[in-house]
Amino acid sequence: MMEHAFTTGDQAHKWIKSLAGSLTGRSEIDLRLVLWDGSQYDLGKRPRVTVKLSSPFALQYFAPPSLDNLAEGYIGGKFDVLGSAQDIVDVALSLAEATVPKRGRFGRLLDAVVHTRHRDAHAIAHHYDVSNDFYAQWLDPRMVYSCAYFADDSRGLEVAQRAKLDHILNKLLLKPGDRLLDIGCGWGALVIHAAKEFGANAVGVTLSRQQYELARERVRRESLSDKVEIRLLDYRDLDERDGPFDKISSVGMFEHVGLNHLSEYFSKINSLLKDGGLVLNHGITTTDAENGAAPLGGARFISKYVFPDGELPHIGLVLKDMQLGGLEALDVECMRRHYAKTLGLWTTNFENNANSIRQLVDETTYRVWRVYLAGCAQAFAQNWVSLYQVLACKAGADEHLNTTPWTRAYMYTPGNSGLPQVKP
Repeated sequence: MMEHAFTTGDQAHKWIKSLAGSLTGRSEIDLRLVLWDGSQYDLGKRPRVTVKLSSPFALQYFAPPSLDNLAEGYIGGKFDVLGSAQDIVDVALSLAEATVPKRGRFGRLLDAVVHTRHRDAHAIAHHYDVSNDFYAQWLDPRMVYSCAYFADDSRGLEVAQRAKLDHILNKLLLKPGDRLLDIGCGWGALVIHAAKEFGANAVGVTLSRQQYELARERVRRESLSDKVEIRLLDYRDLDERDGPFDKISSVGMFEHVGLNHLSEYFSKINSLLKDGGLVLNHGITTTDAENGAAPLGGARFISKYVFPDGELPHIGLVLKDMQLGGLEALDVECMRRHYAKTLGLWTTNFENNANSIRQLVDETTYRVWRVYLAGCAQAFAQNWVSLYQVLACKAGADEHLNTTPWTRAYMYTPGNSGLPQVKP
């Protein structure tokens, strides 16, 4: 919540001098403020970012300079910013950390959400139905909108996304003839790969109409209509008649489920999973053990502009609710570094294709996504948020419920897009 409204130039100049004075000897902020009257203030010795303020009123977004206040001013066109997206986010974070107090580790900044089918469908449409062409400007050719998997730091995005698809399906021990359910299937990359490369029969469900239509078209173009089905459907509307499935994947979807509904989500998966089957949940988590939202106003910005109603659990809550849902966790892999790198590559693609993107969306949407992608890269790099893949089977004493080998060597097979081969 902004605390000040500046109505005169004198008030603004006085406040900026006070801010600069408070930072002297304590923090170097690589920021230059250029005022409406042509005067400028440098908050560091080598400014990487320049903010051009159009009036004293625009300065209110710096009082306090929380991440959501700064984003609000930039998105609303109250000031212009010069610099790369990553530099802009780095400087904004430095300014917020130097001036905005934290409450606890992160603080619970957002109220819990009651997730209904209608509300969730609206939230998904808000995020994913920008336009397929928009996403195609900065994703890989398969349009995989989730964390890639890098065998090493030199791998490119397309190779790393192929490796991620292989890694998931290898973990699931997917084999020819298996029935795979992919919850939140996006534009169909995983189910198409499962059918083409692993010989599976796959069903993908999504709440996004634009994803649904393009995914169906991609299935048709690949001549896989007899092996892959895409449904515009809430996963909660699947029932036993749709299953059982040998394998179930959920990639980048459970962030929309809600903290109070995770055990129901895993119970639903359990009801659709065949005895002896496997499920892999790939999703973003908070690193705050109390399930707190991202600090310094970052969560408020994301909730308002990008991911309405998104809620991130801590990995501890994920494992607890997975157990409550009748599933046993078999393998837990942290992929936080992989997502920081993925988002960095998406940010670079976004910056490189800025002119084309501006032809597809309005200026507000362009600015929202520009700071969102770079900001998320920073959030993963800062360890505010993380990402885990959790492999699970049905819980119980029956030894036939767990069909995995005794070691995890099977997850790293020859030809797995550059992933290391583990020899027995």
